[in-house]
Amino acid sequence: MTQTFSTTQSDQPVLQVQDLWVRIANSKEGQHAISSISLDIHPGETVCLVGESGSGKSVTSLATMGLLPKAELQATQGRILLDGENLLDASPSRIRTLRASKMAMIFQEPMTALNPVERVGPQVEEVLKVHGVRNPSERKKQVLAMFEAVHLPNPDKIYRAYPHQLSGGQRQRIVISMALILKPRLLIADEPTTALDVTTQKQILALIRELQEQQNTAVLFITHDFGVVAEIADRIVVMNRGAMVETGTRDTILRAPTQDYTRLLVSSVPSLVPPAPRDITPAPILQVSELNKTYEERVLFSASRKVVAANNVSFTLNKGEIIGIVGESGSGKSSVARCIMRLIKPSSGQVALGDADLATATGEELRQLRQRIQIVFQDPYRSLNPRLRIHDALLEGMQNYGLSASECEKRIDTLLEWIGMDRSVLSRYPHQFSGGQRQRLCIARALVLEPDILVADEAVSALDVSVQAQVLKLLDELRQRIGIAVLFITHDLRVAAQICDQIIVMQRGTVVEAGPTEQVLVNPQHDYTRSLIDAAPGRHWDFQHFRPLEAAIH
Repeated sequence: MTQTFSTTQSDQPVLQVQDLWVRIANSKEGQHAISSISLDIHPGETVCLVGESGSGKSVTSLATMGLLPKAELQATQGRILLDGENLLDASPSRIRTLRASKMAMIFQEPMTALNPVERVGPQVEEVLKVHGVRNPSERKKQVLAMFEAVHLPNPDKIYRAYPHQLSGGQRQRIVISMALILKPRLLIADEPTTALDVTTQKQILALIRELQEQQNTAVLFITHDFGVVAEIADRIVVMNRGAMVETGTRDTILRAPTQDYTRLLVSSVPSLVPPAPRDITPAPILQVSELNKTYEERVLFSASRKVVAANNVSFTLNKGEIIGIVGESGSGKSSVARCIMRLIKPSSGQVALGDADLATATGEELRQLRQRIQIVFQDPYRSLNPRLRIHDALLEGMQNYGLSASECEKRIDTLLEWIGMDRSVLSRYPHQFSGGQRQRLCIARALVLEPDILVADEAVSALDVSVQAQVLKLLDELRQRIGIAVLFITHDLRVAAQICDQIIVMQRGTVVEAGPTEQVLVNPQHDYTRSLIDAAPGRHWDFQHFRPLEAAIH
């Protein structure tokens, strides 16, 4: 999706942010969420605003849209010009008029942007109704045409669907339809692909670019992933702690970043180039044989429908080995992990942990086996009880298995050292930590029982790339330190390339390809594997060395 962009003297910026300051209301020292931000975007241009969580990039976008929570954040200095009109001086009614008609926004999580109890067609229609299209048949006609433009299948059926009946990619296309139906001059996309599979992400990025070219829209794209930036950006603005760090063209920033922070962000992006393979001594600790899982959906007055989530899945995990299971949403990878953990019961097959079979174990036997295999989930905030202090969260599992108080404290001290934290964190609650810190604590909680196997189910997909790199490094250090085996579930082949010894590729419940990481990535045998590789953002770049790959992996 490589592109070029040029401006002429006659091109006037659609958006100009000039010396913008946003103050945190009621802060004792007059702290600012963003300070002295300046950028401009021309028609047809994509500017990527890049930075970690807390860098101020979303605050910049909310200030532009007039969506700052006034009780918390206040723009105190500067101007935001949309086609020359200062939005900071505009009345609330004027801002409402400009939204959707001249500027629009796509949010990160489409499910929270849509009303869950209203059909999606009327939700998009509402934008037209608010902006003066009174004829219901004309509104519906325009909505259906927009659904066709964003390549939604069967627009009439989609029009009548509720959000929960659509896939994540389809929901995001609905939100894009809502944003672009009035052909705004400016589109702000705030992490619109972070929660999506790489193949769906590629489709959404291509769609935004296609619609941008048709309408000559200026795009402000907010992301923390330089892999995405490498695919779509004309220019890049890097932010850190509310301030601009560096700005330049895509190639300038990716090839020769001048600031340490920019270099950190770029070099943290995982590439499809795997490190040298590790020597793994064959010492089977988990053997999965012909594992099957079929869900049966019963619908009132209709025949039941069966969905095969796992079809004859077999593999062996050795001590100290990291095996990655990759695939899109619905491929069955998480169902396999949950069957192995016995969070759900397999339909058939064997999950041998030593001499025991997790697939058939019950009662006390299953309870004891669960001590040997622990899981780290995708969202660390939802994984921790918000009402428990960290000390109690770490103690809970050990107390359930009867460990003494002194042994519990000893293990806690050891694990805090391993994850790079001190005992002062034990008195705090989960909300008092960053996402990366919470995930480290979830890893510590999983390891306090000294398991043989750690299942990481999309454990880094919700994290900034720099934090993601730190967590991956921690998992590898733990593997080396205590010889723990890891089953790593992910949709991102770039992440799997950096940490996994073996890769298992799943599609619709079936293993389509499996083998050593380098073999699968360098010489994929299945079309589906090749499609995942082709969809990986930034696949043509070696980010660690700030250069394009001489030959893309295919």
